[in-house]
Amino acid sequence: MVEGLGLKGPRGWAFRDVSFRAGAGSLVALEGPSGTGRTCLLLALTGRMKTGEGRAEVGGLPLPRRMAAVRRIASLGQVPGVSELDPSLTVAEHLRERALLQRRFDGSVRALFRRPGTRAAETRARIDEALEAAGLDLAALPKAERTSVRDLERLEALRLTLALALMGRPRLVGVDDTDLKLSDADRAEAWALLRTVAASGTTVLAVCSEAPADALRITTVGPADTAAPTAAPAADAASAPDAADAADANDADAEDAEDDITEEGADDALAETGRS
Repeated sequence: MVEGLGLKGPRGWAFRDVSFRAGAGSLVALEGPSGTGRTCLLLALTGRMKTGEGRAEVGGLPLPRRMAAVRRIASLGQVPGVSELDPSLTVAEHLRERALLQRRFDGSVRALFRRPGTRAAETRARIDEALEAAGLDLAALPKAERTSVRDLERLEALRLTLALALMGRPRLVGVDDTDLKLSDADRAEAWALLRTVAASGTTVLAVCSEAPADALRITTVGPADTAAPTAAPAADAASAPDAADAADANDADAEDAEDDITEEGADDALAETGRS
C-alpha cells in the first residue's frame, strides 16, 4: 500500500504523490523516462531511501519508520551504484560470497553449530534454488560457473543479479533498468522471468522505460513537470499487514533507528566487499 508518497532532494522532488496498492506476488512496473525518479522510488519502497511525505506499507511494515525491517524482507537485483556486479569476479565467486553473507547474517544461531558438510549441502541447495528461479543455466555459460561477469551477456547478468537477490528468499525484489539495452527478444524473456518470480509469490518492482501490458504500471514524470507521478489502476489485493510485526512495532523502533544510519541494507553493502 502506497499513499501520497514523496521524496525531495537537494534539487527538488525526485517523485511526489505516488499512490497504488499491490498484493503479494504482483509485478509492479515503475515506468518513465530516465531522470524521473524511478530508481529513487524503487529504493524508497525497498527501504533504502527515506521519503519525506506520504506513507507506505511493505508486508505490513510502515515506511519510513521501519526501513531496516523492510530491508530484511526486500532484496535488490541490479541497481547501478547500489548493488552492481563486480566485473572482475566470476559467477561462482559472486554466488559463494552471497551465500556466505546469507549464512552469516540471516541464519539462526543453531545453524552455526551444524556440521560443515551439512552447512555446505544447505548452501549448495540454496544456490541451486536461486539459480533455477532466475533461469540461469551455469552449464550454458562460456566457462560455466568460472565465467567472469565481464563476459556475461546483459540478460545473463540480469539473471545472475536476480539469483543473488532471491538467495535470501525475500518477499519483495527490486530491479532497476530492466529493459535497458535489451533486444526485443531479450526484453520479452526478461519480463517472462519476472512474471515467473512474481507467480511464485515474491512481489517484483521493476524500473523500465516501457512496461508490459499485464503489469501494474506506476508512471513517473519529469522534475520540470508540475503534475505529480501517476499510477495505473490499483491491483485488487493489497498486502495484508503482518500481525506479529505490528505487535512488536514499538520494540523494533529503537533497532530500526540504529540500522537506518545508512540507507543500504547490510546485505547489499557487504556484497560489495569483493571490490576491496
